[in-house]
Amino acid sequence: MNKAKLCEKLAERVGITKKQCEDVMDTFEEITIEELKKGETVTLTGFGTFRARKRESRMGVNPQNPSEKIRIPTVIVPKFKAGKKLKDSLKEESPEENSEETPSSPEQE
Repeated sequence: MNKAKLCEKLAERVGITKKQCEDVMDTFEEITIEELKKGETVTLTGFGTFRARKRESRMGVNPQNPSEKIRIPTVIVPKFKAGKKLKDSLKEESPEENSEETPSSPEQE
């Protein structure tokens, strides 16, 4: 699902226009980015936590010349940790999906 479809569904459920929903989503993105840049975390209780983490510099290999070593610089990367409600809701769905994918043996039929 992309942002446009998400806004469409949200607008329908909440009773607002798609434009209002897009404005809210854009503002959420802006605020989240601003907070992560300041080193803060953004937590949506039950859903998850966004945070920025520093990935230290390290040695790597030049893909165009595998014998050449290169230094990969330190970079700040976004991380998302799923919350309990999100994890639990996905676990509830898993057994049904797995049982449909698993072919039944002749003994079970």
